[in-house]
Amino acid sequence: MGAVRQYVFPTARIIIWAVIAAALVALALKGAELDPPDALQPTGEISESVIAVEKGSVTNAVTVPASVVSDPPVEIKATADGVIAEIEVDDAEVGTDTRVLWIKTEELVEPVVEVDEKTGEETVTEQEPEVIWTSALAPVDGTVDITVLKDQAVTVGEVLGTVSPGTLSVSGTLTADQQYRLVGAAGRAQVTLKGGPAPFTCTGLTIGEAPGGAGGEGGDEVMAEAPTDAATGAVSCSIPSKIKAFSGLGGEIEITNGNAKGVVVVPISAVLGTSQTGKVWTVAEEGAEAEPREVTLGLTDGLQVEITKGLKPGEEILEFIPVDDGTEGGVDCDDMAAYDQASMDGDMETMQAFEEECFG
Repeated sequence: MGAVRQYVFPTARIIIWAVIAAALVALALKGAELDPPDALQPTGEISESVIAVEKGSVTNAVTVPASVVSDPPVEIKATADGVIAEIEVDDAEVGTDTRVLWIKTEELVEPVVEVDEKTGEETVTEQEPEVIWTSALAPVDGTVDITVLKDQAVTVGEVLGTVSPGTLSVSGTLTADQQYRLVGAAGRAQVTLKGGPAPFTCTGLTIGEAPGGAGGEGGDEVMAEAPTDAATGAVSCSIPSKIKAFSGLGGEIEITNGNAKGVVVVPISAVLGTSQTGKVWTVAEEGAEAEPREVTLGLTDGLQVEITKGLKPGEEILEFIPVDDGTEGGVDCDDMAAYDQASMDGDMETMQAFEEECFG
């Protein structure tokens, strides 16, 4: 019995563990047999969203982040050659057209020549020069600061001093898209100042180039790196004197440039182009291929755009511009407005596509 316990049992235990190990190895190498599923077959299809053209209303209102700035001094310029004869006002408050100094101009007068009839002798009498007095006037109300001295010689157009109006304006910058939407805008705008009074109307609305030019300094290199929403224009308007404001305050300018009711409108997602002219894709009947059509654009509110020519209510169009519109390189060589827009936005990729496909 002792021999069985000493030799047989350990040997049996070793054999059992060997069998288990062999089974595990075989299972690992063979793996589980799974029946492969039937090949997957596509059951859906991609369809483009089609919408019906309808009439609606659109208000072209642009809101621009802005800040309050002090109006710059206005220059007083000489309107005659001469010398400063007298300075009447300096470092004082004046009204518009107030005389601030005199310019003295001397013009030579031809001498008088007399001839003796008997002897023929000529007598030349020199004449005193003609003195002309010209006044310089303040161009606006404000504080005068004269920068010339008495008896100083000046020429026409030379700056004699400035008038600081002491007034405030609110100004902001515009992107190319906003500039297009504000073409022809003038007059008034609505201003809201942060932490200030209730929204009020400002006057003398002006729209022009962005400070330093559209591309800024640095030429093509800066333009290539400019973001698509870079400032290309500037807007400003005057704050009424009754409104209490301070230079540096932040705010917003809201400019409404047109309102149309009962007009043909479509989503901007359906139009290639955002200003003046564009292109939509019409669908004649269900299942038919979409066809591009030129349209004339009107007002836009950033979400929808007015179609002034080219579409009628009831017609059906694609809700989104097709990815493949049939043009090489993804650009339309007939759509030069898109090229101009890309140039203003600094979109070098689109400009390069135009140059390769259309100009090369």
